[in-house]
Amino acid sequence: MKITHIDIFRFSIRMEPFVIATGTMHFAQNVFIRIHTDEGFYGVGECSAFPMIVGETQETCLAMAKDFAQIWKGKDPLAISDRVKELNDYAARNSTAKSAFDMALYDIASKAANQPLYKFLGGSKRSIETDMTIGIASPEEMAEHAVMFEQQGASILKIKLGKKVGDDLERIRLIRKSVKPAMKIRLDANQGWSYEDATYALQEMQELNIEFCEQPMRTWYDDLLPQLCTNSPIAIMADESCYNQHDARRLIGAKACHSINIKFAKSGGITEAIKIHDTAKEAGMPCMIGSMLESRLALTANLHFAYASPNVQFFDLDTCLLGQLEDPVLGGVTYKGFFLDLPDAPGIGADVDEAFLGKCDHWRI
Repeated sequence: MKITHIDIFRFSIRMEPFVIATGTMHFAQNVFIRIHTDEGFYGVGECSAFPMIVGETQETCLAMAKDFAQIWKGKDPLAISDRVKELNDYAARNSTAKSAFDMALYDIASKAANQPLYKFLGGSKRSIETDMTIGIASPEEMAEHAVMFEQQGASILKIKLGKKVGDDLERIRLIRKSVKPAMKIRLDANQGWSYEDATYALQEMQELNIEFCEQPMRTWYDDLLPQLCTNSPIAIMADESCYNQHDARRLIGAKACHSINIKFAKSGGITEAIKIHDTAKEAGMPCMIGSMLESRLALTANLHFAYASPNVQFFDLDTCLLGQLEDPVLGGVTYKGFFLDLPDAPGIGADVDEAFLGKCDHWRI
């Protein structure tokens, strides 16, 4: 099998403003690709640029996608390790752009095997419930959102913090007071606190029944994570501190976190995500599967990965529920309340509506 050509689309999805510690997003700044083969079928992939976290924009992803497509033209898409190595040899980092290409190869490979991706990866279906994320706003607005999600049936909330620590404490105290005691609450500071503020905040929250806190500090304070883990009564999850298997190995060796958040936009796709998962599993450290602002297409690939990854014990797969104002995806993941499922179609089992793509900037390599 050979790659004949690759289509690249500027895949912007309008959304309600979403605020985290590092900035506000008004569009999901995504890129969609189709890798065509000489056997008459293609693989799809999507990446979501989140510049304040990964340092990539939609424009950089499009530029790198054009280069990557040139590298892969005429090559065997089933030789996934070789193809991924070519991209890594060509350019350091750029994991978000790489993730769309990696995803498309797995779509092709599982279609060629006539299996859903999760079965191709050796997995099986299980019950998966996503948390629901609440962006930063006033304490009262955030508490109102928490109550709304609870009334809709959510049982897990992920609260964005990372601004002024006093205001953050007010936010989380009011949210905890507003929902039932059984509601699971997770925090995500998105690198917003200093070490001193993180220590103070987490100690002050000791009685609030918090499941864990994601990425409390900027990555340049990773050397202080072991100390924070010792002093915090709340478990610490590494997110921006872990892009690849080597980051995972270092964090585990330093006892710098209690769990790891895997995202394709950081890992460069499924290939490296599997290695992070296996490194953490060997050390007995649980993982979460998370996302940026992907459409249901990449979210479907996330769910396939979760089905095939038993050490993924936490699920942050609500990206399509966070105010996206259009859904151009055909097939793919469905929600029943806050539980996810997908059809047993070959490959990822999702694609994008041609009418929507007709309005997108498009390049063919």
